[in-house]
Amino acid sequence: MIKVTPEAKRRIAALMQDDGYNVVSDYVRVGVTSGGCSGLSYELKFDKEQAEDDKVFEDNEVKLIVDKKSFLYLIGTTLEYSGGLNGKGFVFNNPNAQRTCGCGESFSL
Repeated sequence: MIKVTPEAKRRIAALMQDDGYNVVSDYVRVGVTSGGCSGLSYELKFDKEQAEDDKVFEDNEVKLIVDKKSFLYLIGTTLEYSGGLNGKGFVFNNPNAQRTCGCGESFSL
């Protein structure tokens, strides 16, 4: 399960609308790819369809889809949004990460 904070939900809904997606019917695809300064990087994008092997979650009225491989890395993760003067944007609070980089966009297990 992946959690979405209220602030992340507000930002996702606004971005989806700006890009022509509907927060009620479309998805946020969350994934993990190789790369980044710590070895693995997070990936976020919008999607209108789910694949056969995707896991589907809904939290805080946001529909999330995660591919089977990425799911293993993301169990228990909370998607947050940090704005303000020193805000980083979307932040993944991943209890499985043993090390993260300074920018918060990559991690290792």
